[in-house]
Amino acid sequence: MQRSISPARVGGSVRAPSSKSSMQRAVACAALAPGRSTLTNALFSADCLAALALVEALGARVERRSDSVLIEGGILEKTGAAIADGPSGAGGAALPGQSDGGIRQRRLSCGESGLCIRMFSPIVALLPGETLLEAEGSLRSRPLSMVEGALESAGASCTSADGFPPVLVRGPLRGGSVRADASSSSQFVTGLLMALPLAPADSTVEAEGLVSGGYVDFTLDTMRAFGVEVVKLASSGGPGVSFGMRGGQSYQAADFEVEGDWSGAAFLLVAGALAAVGEPLEVRGLSLDSCQPDRAVVGALASAGAEIEWRAGSLFVSRGALDPFDFDARDCPDLVPPLVALAAHCRGASRIAGVSRLRAKESDRAAALSEEFAKLGVKIEVEGDELVVRGGFVSGGRVEAHGDHRIAMAAAVAGLAAAGAVLVDGAESVAKSWPGFFEDLASICR
Repeated sequence: MQRSISPARVGGSVRAPSSKSSMQRAVACAALAPGRSTLTNALFSADCLAALALVEALGARVERRSDSVLIEGGILEKTGAAIADGPSGAGGAALPGQSDGGIRQRRLSCGESGLCIRMFSPIVALLPGETLLEAEGSLRSRPLSMVEGALESAGASCTSADGFPPVLVRGPLRGGSVRADASSSSQFVTGLLMALPLAPADSTVEAEGLVSGGYVDFTLDTMRAFGVEVVKLASSGGPGVSFGMRGGQSYQAADFEVEGDWSGAAFLLVAGALAAVGEPLEVRGLSLDSCQPDRAVVGALASAGAEIEWRAGSLFVSRGALDPFDFDARDCPDLVPPLVALAAHCRGASRIAGVSRLRAKESDRAAALSEEFAKLGVKIEVEGDELVVRGGFVSGGRVEAHGDHRIAMAAAVAGLAAAGAVLVDGAESVAKSWPGFFEDLASICR
């Protein structure tokens, strides 16, 4: 699908999308909690639908409403009962196959969601039998090498396809002392911290080289809302961050409001910085107290000279000087695409650190951004771990999304202040995180 974005001023008021990171974490906690949980401000993007389908296949009952979802959880109890009952029992349909050794095996799709497959790998290790977590599309080429050794040290067995999906997990997860490589992603650490409190033994997790630590804090806040506690331990002086937890805990059903998404809102805020002239753009539904690392976009906008103000629970942003800026995105790599769109219009060279974390996303984002923004007259170079964006003029033109929702959004936002229309091929990719992106963008154009 192709979308055309013409130069326009923006203004008015728009609500930030709901966070798929918050939604998927809450879905996992609600599925583990016996009883009924209600998630409000729910998001039904492709990644979130994959998480909902996965927990439903494990026995949770999911009832979608217009902006909320009810989840009847207790998947550990339900799946154990299904195995005890056998193929003809009440839960037999949730266990569609058997391995060659006669061990019951579930086959579950994680869609294209990296968080889903990394987070649920430890969670399904709590279940009896084997679980095969499968991937679709670009997720098949995203690394899972951090999963195998860590799960085995906690009592489970795990194999992947040479460090890539699919991943086969066999419980039980017993707990204990676990080391996890968190230097490329914190998503697997999120899964360990969610699962290990339900194991019989107390546990510690050493997250080595932890990146995007704010997302782990985000995880702990979500777990706490569902009655499970994990604590950060005092640093031992090593390169990682340690966490401790009691075993034998249980999740409690809860009413939970999904947070507004700073990753998605960054595109709206950049749109305001580029094209809100005469009236500011109001972005509602965000929290300055959020643990989401992508709230750092506010600092980047200020460095570029955007006029930005927090007032009455909303962010107001309008076009300012558009100065080149430097920004370290190593803990918030999802900010790179919207900040490239901003830097493309800043007069001079902006430098964005964190290229190494862009290689294994839905696309190789460093290469995709360089290739596609070149079609718009913007030169982007890679220098070590930095992108150097030489901005000041965006010509308009035709670009390809590379199957990546954030590439499509970045090109669209850059088009608001371009010299001509920007045509985005593959625009349907935004459904992964924000199905209504183009409609929301059109609603603020004047």
